[in-house]
Amino acid sequence: MSLSVQIMDDIKTAMRAKDTVALEALRAIKSELLLAQTATGSKVEISEDEEVKLLQRLVKTRKESARIFTEQDRLDLAEPELAQIAVIEKFLPAQLSEEEVEAVIAKIIAETGASGIASMGKVMGIASAQLGGTAEGKTISSIVKKLLV
Repeated sequence: MSLSVQIMDDIKTAMRAKDTVALEALRAIKSELLLAQTATGSKVEISEDEEVKLLQRLVKTRKESARIFTEQDRLDLAEPELAQIAVIEKFLPAQLSEEEVEAVIAKIIAETGASGIASMGKVMGIASAQLGGTAEGKTISSIVKKLLV
């Protein structure tokens, strides 16, 4: 089942349950999917990789908003953002732990023979391609820096 069909089913379920937070998050996903589809000018469905990137971007923006709201002592605004993150993350593949990401990156560094911070770009490219939607770019970057320095 494609992501858009799954989202539509979940929207119907959230409407029946009167779950406003889930409904808001699901509508945001649907909106972003439609924008991504129409951006190319065709009605062709977007690839799974693009769907994962889109979902990660939605989670990232909500995390940033929640962080800002928390810093400003606006927990009334931060809580819905955090609840929406939980809804969106259901559609993402399982995230790897930092130890698992570190093991994959160490293997990449050993295979490429990379050393020093100058090799960071090469390692980041390979790691981002391999780890795709299973780890955040920020996490990958910090681990690569730690292992190359």
